[in-house]
Amino acid sequence: MRSTLKKAFELSGIGLHLGKQSTVKVMPALSGEGRYFVRVDLPDAPQIPAHIAAVGETTLSTELKARTAKVRTVEHLLASLVASGIDDARIEINAEELPLLDGSAQNWCKAIAQAGIQVHQNQSIQAPIIPQEAIWIHDGDCFVAALPATQTRFTYGIDFPYQAIGNQWHSWSPTEQDFATEIAPARTFGFAEQIEQLQQAGLIKGGSLENALVCSHHGWINPPLRFTNEPARHKLLDLVGDLSLLGQLPTAHILAYKASHKLHTQLAKKLAQINQSVISNQ
Repeated sequence: MRSTLKKAFELSGIGLHLGKQSTVKVMPALSGEGRYFVRVDLPDAPQIPAHIAAVGETTLSTELKARTAKVRTVEHLLASLVASGIDDARIEINAEELPLLDGSAQNWCKAIAQAGIQVHQNQSIQAPIIPQEAIWIHDGDCFVAALPATQTRFTYGIDFPYQAIGNQWHSWSPTEQDFATEIAPARTFGFAEQIEQLQQAGLIKGGSLENALVCSHHGWINPPLRFTNEPARHKLLDLVGDLSLLGQLPTAHILAYKASHKLHTQLAKKLAQINQSVISNQ
């Protein structure tokens, strides 16, 4: 059953990497239109589909592009939409980067819940994505995999040489735990020793202690944490957002360890290719 929003909502804030103010208006869309962005600040308001084929750069966030139009840091909003059951949405934005808000997805989820969900009367059918064998994407000891399963589940592990983080894992299933309370509140995180280097590279210009957890070798600079394993939960949040670019979450156990937006989207591309091959052979 495809769904959209009952009414539009709007949120504004500073983008993490570009450090610029932006406003996002998320609106209802017709059945089958999918989730797509509209750059209302550009001539002719170009549309950018929230689809795996539109992925551009994946350095510390996920960027989508259509010709010369781009939109970046899309993963938190897209994760919130897919986890809330919103299949079709028009997302208008007046800048290149979505606002980071408090560094998590909880404000997106709250806004979606307040707007309400509308089930389409005219349904557009999308074939489910059900891998029949394990699919692995890896880079050294970092990997993400889709394992055959009867229901959707995400399991994420991280390992950092910071005592405050160390080795963490978290597992979440949309049929068993509420995304809005268990995953969405987890904030993005970074490391004090890397801030200057990343800023010199033109990244995290909008990052602050108000919208990101910052860790040093001495511990967390801005506690308290919302969960003891908040960093692992945030990585899982990013993974859900990246896999939403398939249009729907696959029926599989998605297992990741020390992965990245690059590996996430590579898995999504592989799943899309396999699913298209299955459809073509039917």
